[in-house]
Amino acid sequence: MRCAIATLAAALVVIADAGLAETPDATNVPDLSRRELVVGVKEAPPFSMKGVNGNWHGISIDLWHHIAEQLHLRYRLVEVPNVEGLIDGVATRKFDVAVAALSVTAARARIIDFTQPFYGTGLGIAVPAGGEPSWLTVVRTLTSFSLAQAVLALVGLALVAGSLVWIFERRDNEDFGGGATKGLTTGVWWSTVAMTQRQAGSIHPRTVPGRFVAIVWMVVSIVAIAVFTATVTSALTIKHLQGAVHGVNDLRMVRVGAVTGTSTEEALLRLRIRYRKFATPEDGLKALRAHSTDAFVYDKSILAWIVQNSFSSSIVLIDTTFDPQQYAFAVPRDSSFGRALNVAVLDAIHSEWWRQTIFRYFGSG
Repeated sequence: MRCAIATLAAALVVIADAGLAETPDATNVPDLSRRELVVGVKEAPPFSMKGVNGNWHGISIDLWHHIAEQLHLRYRLVEVPNVEGLIDGVATRKFDVAVAALSVTAARARIIDFTQPFYGTGLGIAVPAGGEPSWLTVVRTLTSFSLAQAVLALVGLALVAGSLVWIFERRDNEDFGGGATKGLTTGVWWSTVAMTQRQAGSIHPRTVPGRFVAIVWMVVSIVAIAVFTATVTSALTIKHLQGAVHGVNDLRMVRVGAVTGTSTEEALLRLRIRYRKFATPEDGLKALRAHSTDAFVYDKSILAWIVQNSFSSSIVLIDTTFDPQQYAFAVPRDSSFGRALNVAVLDAIHSEWWRQTIFRYFGSG
C-alpha cells in the first residue's frame, strides 16, 4: 500500500513539473548575457542621435539603454545610413535588434518582427515660412478651378440678364432687334457693360419690363462684382501669407518632397500623391527652403525637431497630422528574445522614467 502511494506521489510530481515547464512565464527567457548583441542604429533626431564624441542618445536609444540595463545585456551599436539598411540587417540576422525611429508597417512585418510599440506619431507637412512667392500665388489663383467657377457664374448671370432684356425689348427697341442672333448678342453686350459699370452709348432698355430687369441686374451685378473681387483678393492674400498647402488634399496640386525608402513613400503612393525623392530629411528641407518644392512630408515628430533646430526661420509645420504610425524595435523573425524585449518595453513605457524621458526631449508627457 505504501509503495503504491509513493509511486502515485512521484507520478504527480512528474506531471506537475511537466505542466510547469509547458506554462509560459515572462521570466522564463534565454540568457541574453551569454553573447554580445549587435544593435543596428541610424540617426533620426530626436529618437536616435550621435554626439560629437561618438556616443548615441535619443528617445529610442535611451529606451534601449534602459532595457539593456534591466536585462543585463551586452551589446554594441552599429550605424547604418538609412532605414533600408536597418530592415535588411534585421531580416538577414546581421542585427539582433534595430533601434531608431522605425514605423511598424505591414510590408516590414512580413520579413521581420516588431516589439510592442513605444511611441505613436504620424506624418506631418512642412512648408516655407511666409507662404509662396507673389508671382506663383497670382498664377495659381488665376488658373484655379474655383476662380474658373466664379467667372463662369458671372458670365452665366450676364447671359440671363441680357436674354431677359432682349425678350422684353426686341419688339419695341430697334437696338435689340434685327433677329435673334443680333438681338441676343446686343442684350448680352449691354448686360456685360452694365455689370462692369461702363457706358453702353445709346443702347439701353426702353420698355418698363426691360428697365425693371436692368435695375435688378445693376444692383445684382454690383454685389456680384464686389463678392468676386473680395474673394480673389482674399485668396491671393491668404495664399501669399500662409501658402498653398493647408492639408493633405492640397498636396495633390503642389510639388511634394519625401525621403526615399521610408514609410512616407508608402503613404503618398497610397494617396496617389506625386513626390520628389530625397536621401535625407535635411536635403528635402533645404530644397523646400529654396522653393524647389512646395511641401515636404515626413514623420511629424522628427520633422518638428529638425525644423526647430535648423530651419526655424525659413520653414514651418502646418497644423495637421495624417497616416498615424507607431514606432517599435525590430527583431529577426522568431527571435529567441523577442518576448523578453516585449515585456521590458511594456514595463518601461508605463513607468515614471519614460514620462520623464519624453518630457526631456519634447517638453510634454
